[in-house]
Amino acid sequence: MLSKDTAICIRAVDFSETSQIVTLFARDTGKISAIAKGSKRAKSAFDGPIEVFAHGRIVFSASNKEKLATLTEFQQQPAFALLTGNLFALNCCLFATELINSLTQDYDPHPQLFDSFLKFLGGVQDSLVGRPEKKNTLALLIYFQLTLLKEIGLQPVLDSCANCKTRWHGHPGRVSTGWKPVPHEVFFSSSANSLICRDCEAAFPDRIKISPDSADALSNIQLLGEKNKNTLNEIEKILIAHFTELLHRPPKMAKHILQT
Repeated sequence: MLSKDTAICIRAVDFSETSQIVTLFARDTGKISAIAKGSKRAKSAFDGPIEVFAHGRIVFSASNKEKLATLTEFQQQPAFALLTGNLFALNCCLFATELINSLTQDYDPHPQLFDSFLKFLGGVQDSLVGRPEKKNTLALLIYFQLTLLKEIGLQPVLDSCANCKTRWHGHPGRVSTGWKPVPHEVFFSSSANSLICRDCEAAFPDRIKISPDSADALSNIQLLGEKNKNTLNEIEKILIAHFTELLHRPPKMAKHILQT
């Protein structure tokens, strides 16, 4: 039985001289591993070889988790061409594909995550027009990573201490009844999946100290675009440490983000 969906390619490897095995993240179906027979031929039903970030309408024959699905058609939309011309942007997008591939299950749909991923790729592409700044791309990556954690049911608690439940905002103009300013010492604990205040940090051996400015941005992600590169780098290091704990290994692309 053939199924139709909209998908983004998050992995592609050669299977033979003419065929590929691809991993697709589909909006209504979830992650699909499929063989695309003849995709590398000059004339095929795939509009040419399938590359990572290719997206569009697909037709496929589904299979169980032990066997590959068969991709029969891929109407590819114009690619995100600017990504390949900027190494940092490319690495950020490849990191996002790695996280999706590692943290989602086959045939487990996440339509909102699909929409967010497509929006992320488009946002990075748009940010490269003119005089691109790395901090803009990094802010988009952080926002997407937090969205990913939310959509897979692992959203961290970033507006209060997991232990004592003290709630905070960092900017004085946003402090209201029942809220406290972000303290001078704030920590993130992967085991708690939360920010931790200085009064409770001793109970969490895996704590990572972060600046109030980073905690401020994490407690209100709409502020990410206003933060400088140093703050964004600090937040990204925290997220990479968290993903390392979730995956029980460092993400392969993480080193390319932190070294840049």
